[in-house]
Amino acid sequence: MSALLSARGLEFGPREAPVLRDVSLHVDPGEIVTLVGPNGSGKSTLLRLMIGALSPRRGKVTRTRGLRIGYVPQSLVLDASLPITVRRFLDLPLRVDDDAAEAALAQSGAGGLAGRQMAALSGGQFQRVLLARAVLNRPQLLILDEPTQGLDQPGQAAFYRRIAALRSEMGCAVLMVSHELHVVMSASDRVVCLNGHICCEGTPEVVSAAPAYRELFGTGTGGQLALYRHEHDHAHEGGGAAHHHHHPHAEG
Repeated sequence: MSALLSARGLEFGPREAPVLRDVSLHVDPGEIVTLVGPNGSGKSTLLRLMIGALSPRRGKVTRTRGLRIGYVPQSLVLDASLPITVRRFLDLPLRVDDDAAEAALAQSGAGGLAGRQMAALSGGQFQRVLLARAVLNRPQLLILDEPTQGLDQPGQAAFYRRIAALRSEMGCAVLMVSHELHVVMSASDRVVCLNGHICCEGTPEVVSAAPAYRELFGTGTGGQLALYRHEHDHAHEGGGAAHHHHHPHAEG
């Protein structure tokens, strides 16, 4: 099974102080890969290299021929004075038929919002509409850049459950950047920690126990991860289950 998208030996940024160095990453069909790392670690840059919006100074990115990518940006600032309905927003940049629009909204948890003004949506509704726009072309790969910034913890958890459900329905792979580790990891098949280079990668359990991960994120996050898995999956993971602190906002 060949990867949908892979990067080998990427380097980006000035030679003397590269933002990314020797980064290799792949996403296989149907898997959920989460990219985590502190601010300034190059996560958004790596996503932009992966989709071809930036070119690496060294290394190369390979995409499967004709790969359909759905992209959910970190946030989108719309002019609030500009009246535009959700339905009309889905027609940008290319018009879509009503059935496709309705299906995408329903799949993204935004059913019933078609007639609403974009400016009147809550943060969570707005994110679901961005997601609907990303799934319109039945992507084989959904790429999300910190899609739940600004949502509260239940809102984040609901959004990630929605992503996991979409993956099962559409069979698409998912590559997402996040720092809401407590929520994101339970949905991931593979977690990749980035800090200019890849520090560690593996299943959520492996990564959350890795010294490099602990060094980047401290054990508070280990506590969050255990707490989330414990509440939602009833799986008693080791590694930090003792820290039952609630940090609603992981700073990072």
